[in-house]
This record gives sequence, structure tokens and C-alpha cells, in this order.
Amino acid sequence: MEQRFLQTAFWASFKGAHGWTPHYFSVDTDGKLTPVESPPRGAGADNALTLVVRSFSAKIAKFSIAYIPMAPELLHGEDKESYIRRLSALAAALKPYIPSNTLCVRYDCPLDFEDLGERDAFATGLNSLSKRLNLSPPLKKAPVAVQPPDTVLLPLDKSEEDLLATMRNKWRYNIRLAQKKGVEVSSFRGTGDGFNAAFEHFYELFETTSKRDGVQFHAKDYYRDLLLRGASDEGGDSPVITLYLAKHEDDYLAGIITLFCKREAVYLYGASGNKKRNLMPAYLLQWTAIQDAKRYGCPVYDFYGMPPTDDPSHPMHGLYLFKTGFGGTIVHRPGSFDVPVRPVMYKAYIVAERMRAFIFKKLVKKLHRR
Repeated sequence: MEQRFLQTAFWASFKGAHGWTPHYFSVDTDGKLTPVESPPRGAGADNALTLVVRSFSAKIAKFSIAYIPMAPELLHGEDKESYIRRLSALAAALKPYIPSNTLCVRYDCPLDFEDLGERDAFATGLNSLSKRLNLSPPLKKAPVAVQPPDTVLLPLDKSEEDLLATMRNKWRYNIRLAQKKGVEVSSFRGTGDGFNAAFEHFYELFETTSKRDGVQFHAKDYYRDLLLRGASDEGGDSPVITLYLAKHEDDYLAGIITLFCKREAVYLYGASGNKKRNLMPAYLLQWTAIQDAKRYGCPVYDFYGMPPTDDPSHPMHGLYLFKTGFGGTIVHRPGSFDVPVRPVMYKAYIVAERMRAFIFKKLVKKLHRR
């Protein structure tokens, strides 16, 4: 099975340039870890594990968090209890290879639930399950999810006509409206002609989106570096990163950044301006990226992040409607799990993490809407 993009050497190397330290391992059938210089590829990729470590310096102490994104995979025939036992054992086996001041090993597990109630029952019951299994170290539900837990996966094994047919009528109409009104979508790679100017236009749209919607983004160089690293699709296993811009006459209206690899296509980031929103550029951007992902050979297009339910009171309800309107399957993942390595300091860190999440989600967004 091909690797998820978050487990590739490409992504780990990219995060390594932005504050994280990557570590690569090979895991045998008995769970034994062997450090390697880079993730195994091809036939050995199923036994590969990528971990990244982030170190922090607080006023009273230095500490680290070890993070394993979208791994390990659930084995064929493995039940959830056995999987949880394996996560605990894996964290224990990792201790000699991570900094001694590491507070916890954090997982974002690739468990896909189509039933929201089943996902929530699993996530909320994790702490009690860990105690019942008498795990040492135990697993705990993290207060925040690193990767978005809820998404839409659109299979690309259909013709373009069938993909259009699975969309809501209004979505097909909006795509054709944008085309009819003269919206033009162009794609750019980090080393291609016009990239520098296109990136500047995109980041201006990013800043507009941040001011309008109260959304936090990374620093400008983060996105530029990502696009530069993912500029080529000639050979190798590295994902291809593409910037798409929608333009009408002299106005840049919206843009997205996508990732294509053998396992999946992912809509990573999006931004939009305040001009000519009635021309529906976002719909044509997504349709263009979906077509390109299909031509690239990606089996699925991941819209990557939205509210869990069709709740009109949710501040991101519009995002839910937008992403589900293209068709596909709604998937719910359980979020992040922690295996505490230094329990006392871990408890203090979790309190601070909860407080930070509360301030951002409740207070900052509330003040922004006023």
C-alpha cells in the first residue's frame, strides 16, 4: 500500500525545515523498531513509520512533543482493542529514540468512520478503554486534533461526466456559471514560469481571508517553501504541490494549494478575495483540481477538513455545505491520541493547550465577528 502524504519523507523533510525534527523507522511484524535514514519505499513501505519531534522552551523548562501523523494503519483483521494495545506498545518502544524531555507521543490515527456516533463513542471511550486494558503507558484523548478529523473523500474512479453527475445540481451550475462568465483558472508550480507573481497574488488573498474570517495561517515562507519543494512530478515518490489561481479580467478572485501523490489528492489550503464572489470561482477551482488529480492517477480527492455535521449554527457551516456538495463520502476520524511519557509535566501542558484552544476558538473568533 502506498504511503499517506503525512508519512512520506517529503513531508517530514518539509516539516524539518519548519521547526520539527524527523525520525524514520522500519517496523517488523513483531513490532520491533529499527531507525533508518529515510522511510522504506516500494514493497517495504508498509513497514515504514515517520515521526516528527517539536521542542519548546518555556520559562521554567524545555520540553518536546513527539508526533506520528496518520499512522500506524489498522492491520487486516485487527480489532480496535488490539490496535490501541499496539499504539501503547509502540510509544514505549520509541522512548529510547526520542528526546528525554518528551512529554508524550501524539498520534493522529488513520481510522475512518462513516458513522459519526460510532466515531464519537470510540473517541470518548478511549480513556476508559485504556484503563480497562490496563495499558502501560495508557492512551488519552488529546484536547485538540492536529489534523482535521472530519472530511469528504471523493473517489476518482469515475468518468468526469459521472463525477459531475454525483454533485448537487447547484454545484454543476456554479462551475458552468464561472466558465460562462469568463473566470480563468491557471496552475503554477514552484519552479515554473509566472510562479513568483502568482504566489504574491495568492498570499494577498490569504491575508484577505484571514482578516475577513479570523483564520490563522502560517508564515509566508512556509507556503512558498512547500510549493518550491513540490514543484516536480518527474519520477520519485515525492508529492506534487500545485497552486491554482482563479482570475477574472484583471482581478484575482481565489486560490487553492493541492497535493497529489499515489495514495491520494489533498486540498490543503484555500483563500478568496472579496471581489466578484458572485462569479463562483471556488467551484471552478475545485473542479479543475479534481480533473487534474484524476489525470495524475490519484484514486481519491480529500477535501480535508470541515465541521462534523450539517449544523447551521456552526461558524463554518458554509464550508460543510461547500465540500459535501461535490459528492463523495463523509468520513469522521477520531482525532489525536496521546501516550504520556512524562505524566506530571504532560498534565500541565494539557491544561495550557486547552486554555490556548479555548481562547482561540471562543474568544478570538467571537471578537472577530463583532
